[in-house]
Amino acid sequence: MFLDPYHTRTASRVRISARQASDFAKRVAGDFNPIHDADARRFCVPGDLLFALVLSRFGLSRHMDFRFRSMVGAEVPLRLEALDDAHIEVSDDDGKRYLEVARRGEHTADAGVIEAFTRRYVAFSGRNFPHVLKPLMEAEGVMFNPRRPLVVYDSMGFSLERLDLERPALELVDSSLAVNGKRGDVRLEFRITDAGETVGSGTKKLVVSGLCDYDPAAMEEVVTEFYRLKAAYEAGV
Repeated sequence: MFLDPYHTRTASRVRISARQASDFAKRVAGDFNPIHDADARRFCVPGDLLFALVLSRFGLSRHMDFRFRSMVGAEVPLRLEALDDAHIEVSDDDGKRYLEVARRGEHTADAGVIEAFTRRYVAFSGRNFPHVLKPLMEAEGVMFNPRRPLVVYDSMGFSLERLDLERPALELVDSSLAVNGKRGDVRLEFRITDAGETVGSGTKKLVVSGLCDYDPAAMEEVVTEFYRLKAAYEAGV
C-alpha cells in the first residue's frame, strides 16, 4: 500500500513520526507548509495524511465530511475507530479527538479506486500556497505573519454520484477568503471528474491565523523560500 512508508502500525494503534509526516506532505501532497517540517517547533501531522489513512482503513463512501478538531503531534498513538456505520473518529488513548468523519451512502473497499481518489485529492489539496492563498490574501490586503505563517486545515467534504472511478481528477471552481480581525477563513470549492465526466463536488476550509497587512516584498520572500525548499527537497529525493 502506498501509505506504508508514512505511518507505523503497532497493535491497534497508528503512529506517525515527524519524518514520515514531512515526507508525505512533500512527496505525495507537494505541501511545503512549514508546520509539516520534521524539525518545526509547532510541527503537526498533515490533515491529508489522516484523511488518506481513514479512506485506506474504512473505504470510500459517496458522501463524506471530515472535521479536524486538533493538530496531531509526532509519535502520538492514534486510534482509528468506526463508532457506527455513519461515524468514524481518530483519537488518542486519552480520548482527545483529532478528526471526526461522517459518511453516508454506498461505499467501496476497492483498493485501486481508493488509492487513485486519495492521490488525486491529496495532490489537489496540497496546492494551497502559493497557488490559491497568495492571490486571495493579496486581493483582501492581508497576509499571514511571514516569520510564523500558520495555515491549518479546518474541514472538507465531498459528494460523489458514483464510486466506480477509473481516472479521477479534481479542479478548483471557486475560492474565497473571509477576514475577521487576525483570522481568515478560506473556502475552496472543487469539482470531481472521472475521465472528463463530472461525477461529484466538494469543499475545503482552511484557517489562516495571525493576519497582518499585505506586504508585497515580504510575500515575495515567502514565495521564493517556498520554491527554494521545494527544489532542494526534490533534488535530494
